[in-house]
Amino acid sequence: MEHSVQEPVRIGFVGARFAANFHWDGLRRVYGVPVEIVGVTSQTADTRDAFAREKGIRAFDSFEELCAAVDVVDLCTPPSTHERLGIQALRAGKHVLIEKPFTGYFGAHVDGFDGSSFPKQQMLEEATSSCARLLDAARASGKRVCYAENWVYAPTIQKEREMLAKSGGQILWMLGEQSHSGSHSPYYGSWKFSGGGSLVGKGCHPLSAALYLKRAEGESRNGVPIRPATVSARTHDITRLPSYRDEGFLRAGYDDIEDYAQIHIKFSDGTVADIFSSELVLGGVHNWLEVICNNHRTRCNLNPTNALETFNPKEEILRDVYVTEKIGTKQGWSHPAPDEAWQHGYPQEFQDFMESIYYDREPRSGIELAADTIAAVYAGYLSAERGGAEVEVPLP
Repeated sequence: MEHSVQEPVRIGFVGARFAANFHWDGLRRVYGVPVEIVGVTSQTADTRDAFAREKGIRAFDSFEELCAAVDVVDLCTPPSTHERLGIQALRAGKHVLIEKPFTGYFGAHVDGFDGSSFPKQQMLEEATSSCARLLDAARASGKRVCYAENWVYAPTIQKEREMLAKSGGQILWMLGEQSHSGSHSPYYGSWKFSGGGSLVGKGCHPLSAALYLKRAEGESRNGVPIRPATVSARTHDITRLPSYRDEGFLRAGYDDIEDYAQIHIKFSDGTVADIFSSELVLGGVHNWLEVICNNHRTRCNLNPTNALETFNPKEEILRDVYVTEKIGTKQGWSHPAPDEAWQHGYPQEFQDFMESIYYDREPRSGIELAADTIAAVYAGYLSAERGGAEVEVPLP
């Protein structure tokens, strides 16, 4: 055990916006492990200070000051900062939580960078090199890197993992999707901040879950994970088409990213998965993964679910009631989420992360899964550039 019973795991946030708020909520639900959220730092002083006041924690003027006061650095920052801050924290002897996407390619030193036209072979090489540098820093430090992929922890995915392991099943094909009407993040839409569009921003969720389940299958059978071998993909810029008619319901105005993607993965054992992602879907978030095995079939529904069905004849009746993310309207029939965070795996995710640090073990969603996801995503971008040709996934 790394910590004594009396000694809490001290955590500090980097970033104070959307991700920091749901990380706060998840960490507050951790039980059985003493956790202390010490403080926050951010490049935007006003946002940092407001977050600190609201949560009753300390506002740190710099990243270095925060690192010195905590055991765990929780990166709730744009993906373009993940490698630099993650390595800095690891070298300071801190455990690191990294939001998705783990890292990527952002054209930081390219004049006039345009992600939609930049060579994808170079992106793939640079993104996988970024993963390798993070892996090296983690191994050298001996600290944990927790990849904040909540889909891994969603109750439906974890139940399928249990059925897979206990039945000795073989996954033959998976089919999944994450789509909705556009991201919350003000940084999303520019490749230099987000590292891509729908494929990396949304597709990474069902993709990571699919990669996780194949890893789990291999590990339960013979102790060796089954990993992605090749991908083929297509991406499209639907809301940037000259013919697109904007009715105001979808977020549009993206700079240089795709708003639709599909990726086909072939695993090292020859089995396959197909993942879809887009910014084009109204009526709430569409999150699901279907797992087709040689001895069972499972539909993992994250959104929507029908645990609760409500008919509301007039919009204003539910004015002050949260229904579900990006629902658009509360009038008519809807499926309010009784506990959306639980259904999406957030409390379970932070529970596992804190236990992994406290008891010195690997988290279920760790750095190797994160690196495989990034390798598959950027191999997908190269495939799309080549019109869907099959591309080998360069695994670390």
